[in-house]
Amino acid sequence: MAGARRRSCVLSIQFHDLAIPSYVSPPPDPTADSPFPSHLMPMFMAYIAGARAPLAALRSYPMNAFAAEEAARLPNGEALGLHCLAVSMLVGRIDASHRLLRENGLVYSAIEHCATKEFVEYARRARPSTEISPGANTCRALEGDFIDVVAGHLAADGKKLFAIGPLNPLLDASASEQSKQRHQCLNWLDEQPPASVLYVSFGTTSSLRAEQIEELAAAPRGSNQRFIWVLRVADRGNIFAEAGESRHEKLLSEFTKHTEGAGLVITGWAPQLEILAHTATVAFMSHCGWNSTMESLSHGKPILAWPMHCDQPWDAELVCNFLKAGILVRPWEKHSEVITAKAIQEVIEEVMLSDKGMAVRQRASALGKAIRASVADGGSSRQDLDLFTAYMTR
Repeated sequence: MAGARRRSCVLSIQFHDLAIPSYVSPPPDPTADSPFPSHLMPMFMAYIAGARAPLAALRSYPMNAFAAEEAARLPNGEALGLHCLAVSMLVGRIDASHRLLRENGLVYSAIEHCATKEFVEYARRARPSTEISPGANTCRALEGDFIDVVAGHLAADGKKLFAIGPLNPLLDASASEQSKQRHQCLNWLDEQPPASVLYVSFGTTSSLRAEQIEELAAAPRGSNQRFIWVLRVADRGNIFAEAGESRHEKLLSEFTKHTEGAGLVITGWAPQLEILAHTATVAFMSHCGWNSTMESLSHGKPILAWPMHCDQPWDAELVCNFLKAGILVRPWEKHSEVITAKAIQEVIEEVMLSDKGMAVRQRASALGKAIRASVADGGSSRQDLDLFTAYMTR
């Protein structure tokens, strides 16, 4: 009976597009003082200005920050949010000097300190005035003690926390071999020795300065290590806007001549999950966005941390200093400086060639197994997902 009821609830779900006003979609500015993607602010502001009215007109409500206030207007309304941030960051918000942070030597980096004033104001306006019961893209294998702290904090107000991560698919190393339409980089990976390729990608919102890209390009050449580098212009708010000619054309032409056979440069979409799942991939040089962090660790790959903005400095702190599954390339405090090829090369060689690097790789591998166990039958994330499903269909 309960199963039939749940199926009925699922079938009753409807999705609605929320129309928003048109907005200017400027290109990303790699020369800006802050690495924060300010070019996305017009889209953010148009969304919070225009989406509330059509949202209020609906009888069913999607999960969204300000939707909590609209849902509260219904006599039987309830709001739940999905946090794609580390739960440990919420502990810092509750108490920046919390015992868990002090005892583990963790320095809390508030998002407000790592973003522009414009974004901080936007976040203040978008944040709901009512507390919500959140779901979180994390698991006890990574943040068990932190989950307990946040769950206790919410419970005081009758709220719940459901740690149901990882939300990304967990691929087997052989999964991509089943695909009929494989990305060419996967064929190249098949030809490389196990644990020999560094994957480099900084997400879809951040841009590096031209001089930093030149230094980064020199690092894998100097270290003689294999690599896959996703070098793309950051997405605009309007992804359908004309991109124009890539500013990397000249560099790419010269770079590929010097690295032929040793690596690949991808300027468009890359199958990140399949790259991380591949046995040839040894580590991930990343901006440390939380979703990318979860994807890397859930596939047992350590992170070379290069945080850009917002929650990423904290994610780097957690991965490198608490989980011991990463090595810091550049602290956020030096975001205005150009990191030299020599410094980048040293970190690459450390993770791939040194005893410390081997320990970090083994730690990431162990975490990957623990994360996978959390979503299996009887695992903590699976249990929380079952509790969440029961809570939503009660």
